[in-house]
Amino acid sequence: MEMPELTTDMLLRAYSIGVFPMAEDRDDPELVWVDPRMRGIIPIRRFHVPKRLRRTVRNGVFEVTFNKDFTSVIEGCAEETNDRARTWINDRIVDLYTSLHFKGHGHSVECWRNGELVGGLYGISLRGVFFGESMFSRETDASKIALVHLATRLSVGGFAFIDTQFITKHLSRFGAIEVPRNEYRGILAAALKIDSDFDVAFRDEDLEAILRQ
Repeated sequence: MEMPELTTDMLLRAYSIGVFPMAEDRDDPELVWVDPRMRGIIPIRRFHVPKRLRRTVRNGVFEVTFNKDFTSVIEGCAEETNDRARTWINDRIVDLYTSLHFKGHGHSVECWRNGELVGGLYGISLRGVFFGESMFSRETDASKIALVHLATRLSVGGFAFIDTQFITKHLSRFGAIEVPRNEYRGILAAALKIDSDFDVAFRDEDLEAILRQ
């Protein structure tokens, strides 16, 4: 179902009832509402870091930042690559989520090496939920390390879960599970009552706690 012109308030309302927008293609100007029958989520208390990745995170191969360059992250996620010939992030998505970023709901995690952006992810925070939208890597493990740092911040900030929309083998390694639509709506409603804080800083000890989960 094609949707009318969206505002950021309408978009947040949509997330609060369990639906989100996507485009069919990068060059398709239209958006459609998506309400999956099975929803992917990662409960923060169940977040798991694969053993090999733990070593990489501890080695500190990248500088990791939050909300330093949201625009470059969403553009990186929208890029077509050899591994991803098509993308659902069109210009309307870029404009809407960039606006949400400036309103304090859109967030990015960046991985840098020698001053160059080599990977990251972006999503939306709303009360006790982080709605993960997309991630990208230009170097091995960059997006995965961004996800680990995101989970650490969400844990310290009191979030309940990461909404991954769908589930993949890759996300399953981090503790992602699938729940039916009706069950998801109950979990979402409970999480939206939580007064969380995305901007809280975390310590090395907090990152280590996530690595040991």
